[in-house]
Amino acid sequence: MILSTTDWMQVVDWSRAQFAMTAIYHWLFVPLTLGLGIICAIMESIYYRTSNEFWKRTTKFWMRIFGINFAIGVATGIILEFEFGTNWSNYSHFVGDIFGAPLAIEGIMAFFLESTFIAVMFFGWNKVSKGFHLTATWLTAIGANLSALWILVANAWMQYPIGMTFNIATARNEMTSFWDVLLSPVALNKFFHTVTSGYVLAAVVVVGISAWFLLRKREGQMAKNSIKVAGIFGLVSSLALLYSGDGSGEQVAKTQPMKLAAMEALYDGSRGAGLTVIGILKPENERTDNENAYYFKIDIPKLLSILSFKDSKAYVAGINDLIDGNEAEGILSTQEKIERGRVAIEQLAIYHKALKEKDSAEIARVTALFNPDTPQGKAFLAENFKYFGYGYLNAPTDTIPNVPLVFYTFRIMVALGCYFILLFAVVLALVYRDTIDKRRWLLLALVWSIPLAYIASVSGWIVAEVGRQPWTIQDLLPTVASVSRINASSVMVTFFIFVALFTTLLIAELMIVTKQIKIGPKDETAPADKPNK
Repeated sequence: MILSTTDWMQVVDWSRAQFAMTAIYHWLFVPLTLGLGIICAIMESIYYRTSNEFWKRTTKFWMRIFGINFAIGVATGIILEFEFGTNWSNYSHFVGDIFGAPLAIEGIMAFFLESTFIAVMFFGWNKVSKGFHLTATWLTAIGANLSALWILVANAWMQYPIGMTFNIATARNEMTSFWDVLLSPVALNKFFHTVTSGYVLAAVVVVGISAWFLLRKREGQMAKNSIKVAGIFGLVSSLALLYSGDGSGEQVAKTQPMKLAAMEALYDGSRGAGLTVIGILKPENERTDNENAYYFKIDIPKLLSILSFKDSKAYVAGINDLIDGNEAEGILSTQEKIERGRVAIEQLAIYHKALKEKDSAEIARVTALFNPDTPQGKAFLAENFKYFGYGYLNAPTDTIPNVPLVFYTFRIMVALGCYFILLFAVVLALVYRDTIDKRRWLLLALVWSIPLAYIASVSGWIVAEVGRQPWTIQDLLPTVASVSRINASSVMVTFFIFVALFTTLLIAELMIVTKQIKIGPKDETAPADKPNK
C-alpha cells in the first residue's frame, strides 16, 4: 500500500493516540493489582499466624476487590499486545526478536503462575490447608509482579536499547545478551520505580475505602486494622518510590538528555544547574532560552546537577545544546545526527539493491560496514548506525517532545508522591492513637486521595512516554517509521470502538467495586464456612 505523506502522518497520529489511550486505560487497573495482591497476602499471613477469623474475613473482602480489578486489567492488556502487530508492524519487524522475548517469558512464566494459583486463592478457602492457600495467595501476588517485571524490561529496552546487534541480511536487530537486556540499569530502576508506585496506589485505595467505612461508622475494627496494614505498606513503599525515582532520574540524565531537558524546561545547559520546584511556562513561540522560558519560577540552585550526576558542578544539557550541539561539552548537533543516520539508511538501501542485482562486491562492502567484529564495522556502527533513527526525521526540532505536558505532569507526580508520604505518616500516627475516626476532615481527605493516586500514576507514564518522543526506540527508530501501512480510517474506527469498550469496562468495574464496598465484609461465622484445617 502506497500512502501519501499526509495519510502516513494520520496513521502515525491515530496509532499513537490509540496505543496511548489503551495503555492509560490498562494502567488504571494494573497498579492496584500489583499492590493489593501483596496487601491481601500480608493480611492472610496475619490470619495464618493468629488463626483469628477476623483477619480471614478482612482478607476475603479485599480479595474481592482485587479479583474484580484483576479480571478487567487482563482484558485491556491483551489488546495492547495485539496492537504491536496490527498498528506497529515495522517496529515489530525491526526489533521483534528482542522485544518479543520478555513478553513471551511474561506469558509463559508470570501469567501462567498467577492464573494457576488465583483459582486456589479465590475458591480454595476450606478446600485446601491454610498453608497451601497462603502459598497460593503469595504466588498470585508474585506472579502479578513478575508480569510487570518482564513488560517493564521490554519497555526499558525501548528507552535504552542494549545487548543487541543489527543483522543486515534481515534488517532486524537481534539479541546478543539476554542478561544485558534484563539487568540494564534503566530496566532495574524502571521496574522498582513502577511497582512501588503501584504499591503506593494500592495502599491509598485501601486506606481511602477504609476511611469511607469509618465515615459511615461501619466495620470500625476492619477499617482501622486495614489502615494499619496499608499505611505501613504505603509509607515504606513511598520512601522506596522516592529512592527509585532518584535512580530513574539519574538514568534519564545519562541516556535520555532531551527528556530531562523537557522535564525541567531547560533550554540552555549549564554547570551547577538548578532544579525548578514550580513554575509557569510561557507560550512555545516565546520560549527560546532560559531567560524567556518562564513567567515565574522557584528553583533550588545546583540541585539538578546533583540529582542527575551526583556532582554539583556537572554540566546538564539543555534543549538548545541538544539541537544546535555544544562542541565544548562533546554534544553533537541534531542535524549532524540526522546526516549520520541517513548515511546508515543509504548504505542499507544500497545493500538491498545489490542483493537484487546480485552485485557480490557491493554486498561484501556493505556487509563489512555492519559487521561489529571488524575495526571498519565498529567505526561505522559507532559513527552512523548509532543514529540510524535520526535519518527518518525531517528537522532537528522533531526531537523536542511536548515540553509543557512533560514539565507539568512531572511536577504533579512528584508533588503527589511527597503528599502521600506525609499522608501515610499522619494516618499511622492517628490510627495508633485510636483517634483517626474523630478526624472527619482527614477521613474525607483519604477518600478523595484515591483519584489523586491514579493521577500521580498516569502522570508518571506520561512523563516516561511523552518525554521520549519522537522515539519508539531511543535513537534507533522514530514513531514515524514504526507504524503499519494501513488506512488511517481503520485505526480511527478501532480507536473509538476501544474508547467505548474500555469506558464501559471502567464504568462496570466502578459499579461492581462500589457495590462490593457497600456490601462490606461478609460474615465468616456462618455454619457453611468451616475453618481451614
